Amino acid sequence: MKFDTLLFETRDRIAYVTLNRPERLNALNLALITDLQAAAKAIEADHDIRAVVLAAAGRGFCSGADLMGNDLVGEGQRSRGEVIGIDLREHFNPMVTAWYQLRVPVVVAVNGVAAGAGVSLALLGDIVLAGRSATFLQLFAPKLGLIPDLGSTFHLPRLVGSARAKGLALLGDALSAADAASWGLIWACVEDSALKGEAESIARRFATGPTQAFQRIKAMFNVELPRTLAEQLALEADAQVELGDTQDFAEGVQAFRSKRAPKFTGN
Repeated sequence: MKFDTLLFETRDRIAYVTLNRPERLNALNLALITDLQAAAKAIEADHDIRAVVLAAAGRGFCSGADLMGNDLVGEGQRSRGEVIGIDLREHFNPMVTAWYQLRVPVVVAVNGVAAGAGVSLALLGDIVLAGRSATFLQLFAPKLGLIPDLGSTFHLPRLVGSARAKGLALLGDALSAADAASWGLIWACVEDSALKGEAESIARRFATGPTQAFQRIKAMFNVELPRTLAEQLALEADAQVELGDTQDFAEGVQAFRSKRAPKFTGN
């Protein structure tokens, strides 16, 4: 199976999905989101697949949403915020849900930077590994005047607790792979040279293990109260619609494209 922005292959009942926009640090644009959703659909339809490895080509896992493209630009009568809301509800959020609900275990191998929506994508894994040089960054607020989305406001407090989740979201400080593991954000930090092999090793354990038990475990753990992922995704989209129309977000995008620090006014 071929995709424009992904590498996809199956070996020994394992699907290997590799983000393949290395020139953009695998930033998420609509093409990549569409391919990720199609890959999830293909995995779900192939009952010979019993595990998935999600990794990335190049020097970084995913730098977040692609702000250098035109996906977030207002068009016609729609404002920038309205376009963001449409993109989240019609493209990004369905992709998140499709990967979160995959019946088979997903192993994510994070190399280099995972920023913004890249963190959200990584956290869709059931087992998340990171190379020692990897970093996790939540830059939505301090750099763009937005909130974390694609499920990060759902996953972060459940994984690391409210205090640390708020700190990550509000400050945007880099979290090392070692600290991410010690905090419980990910399963393990491994040496960079061992990342690929460790991810494949775990996937092979899943591919030869009790598939139905794994499916039931995923289903049991993915039922979270008091709010579900779908409800949280909807809340995130509503907030981004409003924040996407602020002057601060426009300034954040311009600053990002100009490679300078943003000058927020609070408007």
